[in-house]
Amino acid sequence: MLTAKLIVAELKKLNVTHVVGLPDNSTAAVHDILQDDPDIELISVCREGEAFAIASGLYVGGKRPVVLIQCTGFFESGDAIRGTVINAQIPVVALIGYRGYHKMSNADEWVDTAAKLFEPTLKAWNIPYYIMKKDDDIRYISEAFKRAEDNSMPTAVLIVGICK
Repeated sequence: MLTAKLIVAELKKLNVTHVVGLPDNSTAAVHDILQDDPDIELISVCREGEAFAIASGLYVGGKRPVVLIQCTGFFESGDAIRGTVINAQIPVVALIGYRGYHKMSNADEWVDTAAKLFEPTLKAWNIPYYIMKKDDDIRYISEAFKRAEDNSMPTAVLIVGICK
């Protein structure tokens, strides 16, 4: 499991100014910490597509945002990602909760299509990604920022299991 406090500490280390997103079960612990944090501004949205547009505007305005959503929200965001982030070559990093990941390893259990389609969709869109499963993987956030900035393109960090 990932520790939400360590994720927030990593965001601070990277000088993230804003976290833009919509809370869900997989990322709620990070949202909870950020609600009272004086160093990073939390911007909640109504729809995940708004998160990518707002993060892009913040980046263009000289800020260092990150998007925090669930994979189902990534699907909802398709046109905002394509039309804003990819076309304008904005290096947005998205931390995305990986709904249904653990069930994919059990062939006898029904697997949510969100889990089945998530990585293939990222690959089809040429969005590089890292998977965080344990606290040692939190370093992938830093790697994602470097990769996004080097390529002027979005990069994702997939969140598998999180606790406070």
